[in-house]
Amino acid sequence: MTKYIYTFGDGQAEGSAAMKSLLGGKGAGLAEMCKLGLPVPPGFTITTEACNYFYEHDQVFPKDLEAQVLAGLKHIETIMGQKFGGEKNPLLISVRSGARASMPGMMDTVLNLGVPPDPRKQLWEAIRAVFQSWMGKRAQEYRRIHRIPRDWGTACNIQAMVFGNRGETSGTGVAFTRDPSTGEKKFFGEYLINAQGEEVVAGIRTPEPVEKLKQTLPGCYAELEKIYQKLERHYKDMQDMEFTIQEGKLWMLQTRNGKRTGRAAVKIAVDMEREGLIDKREALLRVDPKSLDQLLHPMIDPKLKKKVAAKGLAASPGAAVGRVVFTAEEAVIWAQKKEPVILVRQETSAEDIHGMFVAKGILTSRGGITSHAAVVARGMGKVCVAGCEVLQIDPHKKQFLVGGKVVREGDWITIDGSTGEVMLEKLPTVEPAFSEDFQTLMAWADQTRKLKVRANADTPKDAELARELGAEGIGLCRTEHMFFAQDRVTAMQEMILAETTEARKRSLAKIAPMQRNDFKEIFKKMRGLPVTIRLLDPPLHEFLPQEGDEKMMAKAEALKEVNPMLGFRGCRLGIVYPEIYEMQVQAVMEAACELTKEGIGVLPEIEIPLVGLAGEISKLRELCEDVCRRVMQKTGQKVDYKIGT
Repeated sequence: MTKYIYTFGDGQAEGSAAMKSLLGGKGAGLAEMCKLGLPVPPGFTITTEACNYFYEHDQVFPKDLEAQVLAGLKHIETIMGQKFGGEKNPLLISVRSGARASMPGMMDTVLNLGVPPDPRKQLWEAIRAVFQSWMGKRAQEYRRIHRIPRDWGTACNIQAMVFGNRGETSGTGVAFTRDPSTGEKKFFGEYLINAQGEEVVAGIRTPEPVEKLKQTLPGCYAELEKIYQKLERHYKDMQDMEFTIQEGKLWMLQTRNGKRTGRAAVKIAVDMEREGLIDKREALLRVDPKSLDQLLHPMIDPKLKKKVAAKGLAASPGAAVGRVVFTAEEAVIWAQKKEPVILVRQETSAEDIHGMFVAKGILTSRGGITSHAAVVARGMGKVCVAGCEVLQIDPHKKQFLVGGKVVREGDWITIDGSTGEVMLEKLPTVEPAFSEDFQTLMAWADQTRKLKVRANADTPKDAELARELGAEGIGLCRTEHMFFAQDRVTAMQEMILAETTEARKRSLAKIAPMQRNDFKEIFKKMRGLPVTIRLLDPPLHEFLPQEGDEKMMAKAEALKEVNPMLGFRGCRLGIVYPEIYEMQVQAVMEAACELTKEGIGVLPEIEIPLVGLAGEISKLRELCEDVCRRVMQKTGQKVDYKIGT
């Protein structure tokens, strides 16, 4: 007989933290907390294997499951001294999902089950609802975004209810052992007195900071402090915990490794290594490489005088500038038009996931730093300001009111997820500086890695940033990006419209000094490291406007390709119009020779793009070699260079 349920409670547990794939994150955490002697309401977990069986057999439960569930109910009844479905003081239970990866709000939960007619039938319908929610639209979308496999399935956790809504000595909260936004080592979270847990995460009421429990329920706060320290030492990672206080008694409902921003991930990893909790190798593995991208997010220029219209909670850091939209659907529509958007909602729910994914930032009028909006935004690396209560949002009129001003769909706003500030204008942003902890982590990575890393960089600014981040050269410098600048695209358009070689050369002569200076500045920034420069690659119609000037529009239409990856682009441009590549190679080599004369090392690598035939590379290599020789002979400088594809 397959074992489909694992019980926990009263200091005992059949499962453990190591069984996350079978018990899901929530079930494994509950079992482990029981084993640590923490106060956990008794219950049992139905395994992910049962969920997979359910889908493999046309949504039919395994035949062994019923007897095991009844035994699990008996286990809870014995510990709680209550009867499920009993007439007096009946046992009430919760039925919750719990995949091995955190999927906040994406699946169903049923609470307070056990008193209407036929509670056992309700229990089976609740279990069915949890399993079916694994394949719900919002869960599938979340899995797609976060690359969570379908065959992981969800576990189902059935647990005795405890109540945070029984007066002023009851409450519920969510807390982190460290700040999930900054990584600062301090107990961090929120709670509501006389409330159930759903009210905290749903954003219906704006909660209080967890430290306030010191004043209202000091005994519970002291116990909670001991528990969070014990859990962090045990798991050796920052924990995200849910708790309920029922009439002065503390109960732990969940612990899991907490979601965190990229900035927090770096700080927590480095701090924990210094504290002796983990070693350097483990510290490196603790930081999701994708989360480091969040550190590249812009921030509002600190020198700027900004007019703050409202202030909410700093829920996910960085600055976002965009046009206001009020629904997830509108966010997608605007984003498809290449418009940056800020999704403004009273509170977000799981149905908003697709809009949150495309938005630059999220702004809510309700909810706290552990609300759905905040948790999902942090996981996606999106900017979020939550609980901005002064906003009067009317999604039907597609507007919000703040300080007597009306902000409508399409209006520009700026939000700062690091400070919680909201500005009713489009503000300029700047790139952030990298922390000492970031540099430390990268140094540890350098001690461990075997691969060398180059950057994509097309401007001196990009090259400088690449060096700051430790790149050991440029692997791709796309020269077409240099032509799109406003002061150059006109000359490019002249060249494309030219009817003769001489006319093309006159237009290219206007661009050549700009190219030479670009390459010179990039080489300077890279200080002798290799720079791979790709000669002009895109089809020429991309440089021409799609409306307006009739001559340009006609030329653009004539140059368009059926398959834009083939045809008249890349090395074929250089063969038909060799003067383009001659100008570029000459600019590269002149810049290299000038710097060599100044005693600055350079290592250019000239890339001939989109080669399909041996004849293409041999013909263009000969052209490039000839230009390189001429420039070196003229300047009297010798430069090491490579030509390839």
